[in-house]
Amino acid sequence: MASRAIVIGDTGGIGAALRTELEARGVSVTGLSRSRDGFDVTDEASIEAGLAPIEEPVDLVFVASGQLGTPEKALSHLAPEEMAAQFAVNAMGPALVLKHVRRLLPRDRPARFAALSARVGSIGDNRLGGWYSYRASKAALNQFLHGAAIELARSHPQLVIAALHPGTVDTPFTADYPREKLSPAEAACRLLDVLEGLDPQHSGGFFDYGGKEIPW
Repeated sequence: MASRAIVIGDTGGIGAALRTELEARGVSVTGLSRSRDGFDVTDEASIEAGLAPIEEPVDLVFVASGQLGTPEKALSHLAPEEMAAQFAVNAMGPALVLKHVRRLLPRDRPARFAALSARVGSIGDNRLGGWYSYRASKAALNQFLHGAAIELARSHPQLVIAALHPGTVDTPFTADYPREKLSPAEAACRLLDVLEGLDPQHSGGFFDYGGKEIPW
């Protein structure tokens, strides 16, 4: 179990629940968010400045920020501005957080880095099409994390990096989804249990809230 954690986006539905659950498990949590702290994952200078005051090593970093935007139903709806915005928040943001937070990840003991991905980011599981920008941004996130896991295994042999699908969680993000939803508290508990159960051999993988591996 981690003793010190950073949660990026801890004022959002899932992020706030993750912080609450971690603190209930006795973990000391530092939260960073755009709404409260001005921590903007689309701005590398903001990421570097937000993390700069943190000097002690952390066992867990969880990036819970994300953006859905307006999902496209057809190619005719594609807009470069939306595509770029989705990529900046959902893919580049977590990758840049990992770039700057790796100095805080211990090299000599277990540590974990996770980011919220989404099942719709799976190319192999895509049977409905649509949602082009969001799907592509999450697929890009998965590739960033998979590649980083390979690199950092050389310097941080006990580090686990994971892309995690939280399920459909009852937050403003999914307000229009007509399907059964998990509460943020339940999703947070399941995600942390899955992350805790992963070993370095699983690093770079893509898992759902039940611990099942999702195809790329």
